[in-house]
Amino acid sequence: MTKKIVFYTLRTFSDTGGIQKMNRTLAHALHMLSQRNNWDFKLWSAYDSNNDLMEKYLPKENFRGFGIKRIGFVFNIINTAQKPDIVIISHINMSIIGLLIKMTNPKCKIWLIAHGVEVWRPLSLIKKLFLKHCDKVICVSNFTKQQMISRHKTSASVCTVLNNAIDPFMNLPATFNKPDYLLKRYNLTAGNQVIFTLTRLASTEQYKGHDQVIKVISQLKKEFPGIKYILSGQYDRDEKNRIHKLITEYKVEDQVILTGFIPENELPDHFLLANLFVLPSRKEGFGIVFIEALACGLPVICGNADGSVDAICNGELGKAVNPDDLKELEAAIIDYFSNPLTEYKRRNLQSQCLQHFNETKYMDKLYNLIENE
Repeated sequence: MTKKIVFYTLRTFSDTGGIQKMNRTLAHALHMLSQRNNWDFKLWSAYDSNNDLMEKYLPKENFRGFGIKRIGFVFNIINTAQKPDIVIISHINMSIIGLLIKMTNPKCKIWLIAHGVEVWRPLSLIKKLFLKHCDKVICVSNFTKQQMISRHKTSASVCTVLNNAIDPFMNLPATFNKPDYLLKRYNLTAGNQVIFTLTRLASTEQYKGHDQVIKVISQLKKEFPGIKYILSGQYDRDEKNRIHKLITEYKVEDQVILTGFIPENELPDHFLLANLFVLPSRKEGFGIVFIEALACGLPVICGNADGSVDAICNGELGKAVNPDDLKELEAAIIDYFSNPLTEYKRRNLQSQCLQHFNETKYMDKLYNLIENE
């Protein structure tokens, strides 16, 4: 019997955040599985327009974008002629959508994707009610699963962990030389020891840990005079001002390079430019950027108090540190720098990452979840 599956998202193709990347990878996996198993799969997006679609992930006939026409989005969901067997909700902020579907199609199985901070906090009555009607909660990390169980009393039998996967269309490097054009852009040499951080830099999200790295750089520059810290990501005015004050306070003007937004096509090259990726965050649901770095052969230091540990396979692929312990962070960086990063090490790290977080394994887990529904 043909399964009918619909994936409802807020935004999938018109932004480059972690949730949007996860949506794209999940959409492609569902499309591929549907082709193989003769399922009927559709993706509807509330805020994307039809023109935002990236057709390498799925064809036009499988996608519908409503371009912020929220009333039309909701109306079409309720009145659609297609009565799906499984509905996947990409974010708990769409709880009302899930409840309306359950009311109009009680036999439909409702899945929620639980990412991170959006479910690690007290929830509204509507969201609590929605959770009670979810047939499955797909958690991107074990930490998020434990948060769902402990905070919201969601049954452990309802929660399942599906770690994120590497985007199947990410341009992974076959060689591991530092790109000349980036060396010139940032006035670096191949001998510079480069720490790289890529994250959203928002004044409302001061838990990413980049400020901790800035503080540690002030000590590390004594032992490693050529050290550079490339801090990338979109920032608002308040956070930019705060970062500049920190840079001045800790006297690391010559070490810190703020790049702002990096185009997606340049991301692998920035991973190649660096010797170490560091993001000692306190509130990562999983951290797709960690597995992207690892897939480019770049070692990772993350925080040990959130879902990041899943991305490094509990220490197999990287190092997790206490985000509040500057000495521990400094020691971890020194340890990596004391053991030079060779092409062999980068290639081996890439291989290990792809063994754990490849699309084939992701699709196998997803297929089993759907078939056992």
